[in-house]
Amino acid sequence: KWGIETAENDRFARFRRGIPPKTKGDYAFILHMIETLKPGSGRMAVVVPHGVLFRGSTEGKIRQKLIEENLLDAVIGLPEKLFFGTGIPAAVLIFRKRKTDDSVLFIDASREFVAGTNQNALSEENLVKIEQTFRARETVDKYAYCATKAEIVENDFNLNIPRYVDTFEEEDEIDLMAVRAERTQLKDDLVELEARMEGYLRELGYGA
Repeated sequence: KWGIETAENDRFARFRRGIPPKTKGDYAFILHMIETLKPGSGRMAVVVPHGVLFRGSTEGKIRQKLIEENLLDAVIGLPEKLFFGTGIPAAVLIFRKRKTDDSVLFIDASREFVAGTNQNALSEENLVKIEQTFRARETVDKYAYCATKAEIVENDFNLNIPRYVDTFEEEDEIDLMAVRAERTQLKDDLVELEARMEGYLRELGYGA
């Protein structure tokens, strides 16, 4: 219950880009924060569930307008079980009032963390890498990608990180001839073991 009842007549015009769904107030808080930014130089960071990056309907339209206004600066994916009370992975959205270009930096930091029993954590090294990557705004293989506005438009304003950062790991090629030779050797070993077992049984008087 984030206050949808009064959103349509909001005197601060926070929801002129669209009114978020009644049961999902993520963009209500985001729009509120954006309206409180200092004109010309304001910046903000907000932690959100991943659904904010790709959900459609009204949320999709709000996301589209924020991108068209060139307010979104970066999307940073975080590991799962990082926050108390929830095990889901989250993301950090960074908005900036004044940008030098229309690119959006995507960082997939979800796979680099210190594993814990009930909760994971980001090490100092993990944090430094995120910060340095954010400042450099350069593509890093399997970790970060600086997308143009045109690329985001091509993806229908979907900000799902895997659409931009390819983390696919190629598996090693399987040497089928080596596998076949190993299988043949195992079959030969099995035949030998069966013969030895049969001999032991005969010595013990269990043979035919």
